[in-house]
Amino acid sequence: MIKSLFSTCIFALALTANTTLAEPLHGISMHGEPALPADYKHFPYANPDAPKGGKISYGVVGTFDSLNPFILKSMRTAARGIIDPEFGHLYYDTLMQRSRDEAFTMYGLLAETVEWDDERTFLQFNLNPKARWHDGKPVTADDIIFTFETMTEKGRPPYSRRLARVERMEKVSDLSVKFIFNEKSNREFPLILGLMPIIPKHDTDAANFDSITMDIPVGSGPYKVKEIRPGERITYERDPNYWAKDIPSKVGFDNYDEIRVEYFLSQTAQFEAFKKGLFDVYPEGNPTHWQTAYNFSAVNDGEIIKQTFKKQRPSGMYGFVFNTRRDIFKDIKVRKALSLMFDFEWINKNLYGGVYTRTQSFWQGSDLSSYQNPANDIEKALLAPFPDAVSQDIMDGTYQLPVTDASGRDRKLLRQALGLFQEAGYKIDGGKLIGTDGKQLTFEVMPQNEDQEKLALAYQRSLKALGIEMSVRTVDDAQYQKRSQTYDFDMIIKAFTSSFSPGGEQVWRWSSRAVEPEGTFNFAGVASPAVDAMIDALVNARTTEDFQAAVRAYDRTLLSGHYIIPAYHLGETWVAHRDYIKFPEGKQPIYGYQLPVWWDGRAE
Repeated sequence: MIKSLFSTCIFALALTANTTLAEPLHGISMHGEPALPADYKHFPYANPDAPKGGKISYGVVGTFDSLNPFILKSMRTAARGIIDPEFGHLYYDTLMQRSRDEAFTMYGLLAETVEWDDERTFLQFNLNPKARWHDGKPVTADDIIFTFETMTEKGRPPYSRRLARVERMEKVSDLSVKFIFNEKSNREFPLILGLMPIIPKHDTDAANFDSITMDIPVGSGPYKVKEIRPGERITYERDPNYWAKDIPSKVGFDNYDEIRVEYFLSQTAQFEAFKKGLFDVYPEGNPTHWQTAYNFSAVNDGEIIKQTFKKQRPSGMYGFVFNTRRDIFKDIKVRKALSLMFDFEWINKNLYGGVYTRTQSFWQGSDLSSYQNPANDIEKALLAPFPDAVSQDIMDGTYQLPVTDASGRDRKLLRQALGLFQEAGYKIDGGKLIGTDGKQLTFEVMPQNEDQEKLALAYQRSLKALGIEMSVRTVDDAQYQKRSQTYDFDMIIKAFTSSFSPGGEQVWRWSSRAVEPEGTFNFAGVASPAVDAMIDALVNARTTEDFQAAVRAYDRTLLSGHYIIPAYHLGETWVAHRDYIKFPEGKQPIYGYQLPVWWDGRAE
């Protein structure tokens, strides 16, 4: 008790001492200094001379029933584009703008400058006096405070949890708000606050904020809503009076006069619509489709261009996710055995023409990966309190997923898998794998689309060899979103993107805090003290060396837990687009192509 009180007093003294040391900054970075100087003119991947005008149409699978993306009820059914990392935040501006050519660096947007101290015990946002809502009213400190309070009470994760690390908010002036952090904060958290979209106090019904609505709100972003066809289409028009059009972090962005998002019921319908010219850009993730499906007149005549971009970011992880909330997947031996039965070599050869690489790590292809990297002294120290959390081969960097003979029935691996099942209490009886309860090992995979269904059926084929009954049930988008949001599944197929700066978002993917609340991304139900500790280490790392070691140690804990059956990844990304859609030439940003800086060549 006395120690806790003493620590609190020391923390409070640090706040008092450090709050006087800050100077206004144009940008902040997770590690080191921002790459761009205070007088920078634009982001390096944006074309400052990109013509304004024209239009673009995007196509997506699904539906929408709300213009409020900030609440749990419409977490995955809000209209695309309102707040959108792919198409751009069209309707609401965030406090700061992230550069996609740096690991994690934020530059001024709504907040013209920020202030903090070396210990990052507080962060002060100083709003740009030019910042305006669509109705012409200024964005103020009251809007910031209102946003955080409303999101905390009625918003969805992660917005609802931002104030959990804040001791108090202080209104410094009409244009400045200071966030003073509590002992739960970490070194990444100030940058996370910069990602916050701000909503208007004067135009928001706080009492009913958690309700689904199609009423058009007042925003501050570069676009306004022009037309809505619920569930089918939403159209945005560029605001000619957009307050930030000349802000350096927005120069070269938001080039279209009109942006339309078309909705389709399936990937097949989506692609057929693209072929007919109903929308302009089609990101392709299926190598077989990329190789065989583009032999039609628009491609042959040059009206559609197939564009290949080399990947620079980590591999990420794509595969079958075990819901360990289910009793059948609680035993790690069962998860390891089922992982052995995924015949990547057969699938890659017979379904995808051999173009994929097996994914061995969540950060494969980067310095953050544990794959083929023995743990260094920093990692060993981090993992020392958890001696059983990481298997020895993953710790020493020799671990590698098994390579089959590509027959679809590799007997060696079947024997290994059966041995693990037997250790877990299963046995073969009458051609079926039977557990201690006398029942056959049976579970369901819930794919999201046709491609996932094809992958699941191939896996189903392998499991039958040991008498495992795996059913495949593809559901419509609305049901999929509901069931995944409430963890009502045995196994799903998911992609987890990886960045050069993993941080607080990992809490909602893999930490024990995210097991129970609905709507998180901890689909696997991971509740591991070692995983929690590694997340804490990576978000609090002060040096690049410590950060890289913490992420590698984190990678090792996730791999050792066998929460996901790793599938594969590509070393490049593909996009098909109409010939009049242009993008900046030269080096692409490290996070890949950025649609918000593309433009309509017909406007040149």
